[in-house]
Amino acid sequence: MTTLTHRARRTEVSKNSEKKMESEEDTNQERRPDNEDSGDSKDIRLTLMEEVLLLGLKDKEGYTSFWNDCISSGLRGGILIELAMRGRIYLEPPTMRKKRLLDRKVLLKSDSPTGDVLLDETLKHIKATEPTETVQTWIELLTGETWNPFKLQYQLRNVRERIAKNLVEKGILTTEKQNFLLFDMTTHPVTNVTEKQRLVKKLQDSVLERWVNDPQRMDKRTLALLVLAHSSDVLENVFSSLTDDKYDVAMNRAKDLVELDPEVEGTKHSATEMIWAVLAAFNKS
Repeated sequence: MTTLTHRARRTEVSKNSEKKMESEEDTNQERRPDNEDSGDSKDIRLTLMEEVLLLGLKDKEGYTSFWNDCISSGLRGGILIELAMRGRIYLEPPTMRKKRLLDRKVLLKSDSPTGDVLLDETLKHIKATEPTETVQTWIELLTGETWNPFKLQYQLRNVRERIAKNLVEKGILTTEKQNFLLFDMTTHPVTNVTEKQRLVKKLQDSVLERWVNDPQRMDKRTLALLVLAHSSDVLENVFSSLTDDKYDVAMNRAKDLVELDPEVEGTKHSATEMIWAVLAAFNKS
């Protein structure tokens, strides 16, 4: 009986281990979208929103530029792209009546939790909303830019602070209090400068040494980040450390990329439609 009991326990432990391995494998696959560089596998895993905020933060001061009024909507666009790349949402298929990216609704593919509070909060809003909304409308709702008082419930509040706290937990930022004459403000200076430099170099290389001149051949997360960094008005921060010649080349190539027609690029084989839909929304706003 003792031997059978031990054997049954070993079998149960073995099954639990297999389930755990499968769960970890699913998580790893979720975190490794198609075309993501395998060379980044040892780096700290950041969401697109975390990367955009990190690029926008002043390293020592720990806050974004007071003149930047684009980053809020850029972060919301990042949420939609992140959810799409994790297989939670997608754009409704095109029809004869609705072919344009901006006319197609955002549909729920899976409501399984992502483990990120902002992503899961957005996912609940999308699941509960009838009728469904477009990408542009969702960016406006999540940002709170709506005149409909009944839809203010969809606004995501304190997004920058919540993302910053995630980066603090990941050891990239720290938290401080700074006095600005009339008020105190919580700031988040960069402590892991290496991680930010890695992110900056990755984007610089994508438009310089590793430039492919074809968005369909680019790493999907890098393409999304370039689009979001441009839309959030933090792209200049990425290229500011380059020499004048390389800066001009990088800015011109990035400009050419974001000035492509989203409607055309979004229909190409292997294109991630949500990236181009978000770009189309920002181009229209």
